[in-house]
Amino acid sequence: MDITATIAALSTFLEHTALSARLQETAWVVPAVQTVHILSVATVFASSAFVSLHLLGVSGRELSAGNVALRFVPFIWWTLPLLLLSGSVLIVAEPARSLPNPAFHLKLGLLLAAVLVTLLYQWPLSRRADFWEATRGRVVATKLIAVTTLALWTGVIVAGRFIAYVDNL
Repeated sequence: MDITATIAALSTFLEHTALSARLQETAWVVPAVQTVHILSVATVFASSAFVSLHLLGVSGRELSAGNVALRFVPFIWWTLPLLLLSGSVLIVAEPARSLPNPAFHLKLGLLLAAVLVTLLYQWPLSRRADFWEATRGRVVATKLIAVTTLALWTGVIVAGRFIAYVDNL
């Protein structure tokens, strides 16, 4: 069985579950969950943008990378489970809309990459608060991390929006 057939079978299975039927029958659920999902994406993006803008030297120059991370990175990690939950509900409610959709696949790939880059940035800070300020090479790396993070989260948002407009596989 190829991946396209597997995705189609999973989509069909989910679509015929009692939970999916119940979610589809309740008119307010999908719009409410989409609202929570979009607000969660906005929270993660804004938090990541604050960190990235600091790393690029655009804002908060008087603060260390460790202080900025302590202030904003928890919003990313606390909101990601809410994104996972709301996204899962949306998938179960409308599996044929998302699972076979290439824009959805792109969104998940970009999301995974964004989380990995955020971990790459945060992990050394958990061991040493001034890690990223220590040497010139690390300062250059922070700028690369900042630009990459902004691009990835922007890509997540754009790909997520395109799910409604891209035809399925």
